[in-house]
This record gives sequence, C-alpha cells and structure tokens, in this order.
Amino acid sequence: MTQEAPEFIEVGEGQNTRKIAIRHREGKSSGVVWLGGYRSYMIGTKAEAIDQWASENGKASCRHDYSGHGESGGEFTDGTISRWLEESLAVFDAKCAQGSHVLVGSSMGGWVALRMVQELAKRDESHRLKALLLLAPAPDFPHELMKLNLSNDQKMQLETRGYMEEPSEYSDEPNVFTKALFDDGDENRVMKGMIETGCPVHILQGMNDPDVPYEHAMKLVSHLPNENVSMTLIKDGDHRLSRDQDIALLIRTIETLINA
Repeated sequence: MTQEAPEFIEVGEGQNTRKIAIRHREGKSSGVVWLGGYRSYMIGTKAEAIDQWASENGKASCRHDYSGHGESGGEFTDGTISRWLEESLAVFDAKCAQGSHVLVGSSMGGWVALRMVQELAKRDESHRLKALLLLAPAPDFPHELMKLNLSNDQKMQLETRGYMEEPSEYSDEPNVFTKALFDDGDENRVMKGMIETGCPVHILQGMNDPDVPYEHAMKLVSHLPNENVSMTLIKDGDHRLSRDQDIALLIRTIETLINA
C-alpha cells in the first residue's frame, strides 16, 4: 500500500530543532494516539491496523516517528526519553487539541505515555485523556531491565565510548543504547511511587516476551492505584504482539476503551 507523505512539525530550538513526521486522520469524537517503541516506526503493523480501524469507523488517529526514527529528522543517538517525550507532547498539542483520546503505547511507548500523563496533569489537562492502552509496556527499562544485567564490557563501553551495542532480534543492525539514555532515563523513572493516571488503563502483555517479562507489567500495575486498571495476559504472546490474533485483540480493546 502506497503511503501518503507525512506532515512535519518542528520541535526544539536552535541546534536542538528537529522535524517530526506525523500522520494524522481527522475523525469524530475520541481519537487514538499511537506511541511506538524503541527503533520502531509509525508505519509498523500495529500502527497501520489502528489507522485502518480509525478510517473505517470515523475516528481520529494520530501517529508520529520520534526523532532519529523513520521519517523524522534528528540523530537516533541523540535520543532520550525527555527528547522523545517533548516531541510526543508537541504532536499531541498540535494535532489532538480537541476531545479526549486513547493513548496506545507500545513497549518504550508505554513509558512515554505514562510520562505524558504526568506532564498533562501538571498542566491541568488530564481531561484530554480518555484511557491508556499499554502493549508490553517498558517503563524505566534502562534501570529496571538492563542495568543489573550489564556485562563489565558493556559498562566500559558506556563510560569510554558513551554508548553500547547489542545484537537485535528484529534487525541486522545492532541496538545502540547511549549513556545519555541511561542517565536521562533515571530522571524520567515512573515506577518509584504511585502513578496517578486519572483514566482507565489496560495492559496487553505476552507471557512469552523475551524482551519485557510479564512480571514487569505486573510490577507496573502495583504502581497504578486507580481501581480501573486491567491486564490481559497472552500466554503464547511475544514482545511484538503483531500476529493476526494479537491485532484483533488490540482492536477489540481499543473499541472497548474508546466507546466506554
């Protein structure tokens, strides 16, 4: 399928200015905002399925590529949670000013979504959120899932080169994690206390996920005091949750949340 060219907005100032690519679909009432994972793009399987559903049901949808990802500008190695959060909020303000929206955060996008919740609350704008749907959420992943498992060589790489590499199961290119990502991640941790979302939260989590263990999602639930929190465990589900049955479950869950 031929992709329409994205729109762009500029985020940041001076040398930190970068062009962020957006695909936005107008629609009635509540919309769906896609927040992708680390090194994922807005034309991935799940994001495309959500946009198709939105088109067929007259709903608004919005997705973007973080800087250093996909069609957006900027260097990937400059990326941090603070930087990608700034971009996500800028897109949300530019394209989702009307109505209330379901934030769908996949993997690292779940972390970005939770930080957006906190920043919107500071602005007294929690009413702009209808619900959160988190797919294999990876909040605080450098601290919670990586630091304790770093080898001495990886620690040395971070200190001497400013980044480390590890093989990727999803690409021929290695995953690159910078010291800046680790340091900034510590400043953006959300699993240090209670996370007040002010809206329903649903988590979809594969129990066969090699990247984000389902125990991490269960730990996240313990930090969500809102009684309207639920989780669906997919026994044979992996990290991507991109099989036909996973996509069907994703869409059904969005329909439930957006029509509540």
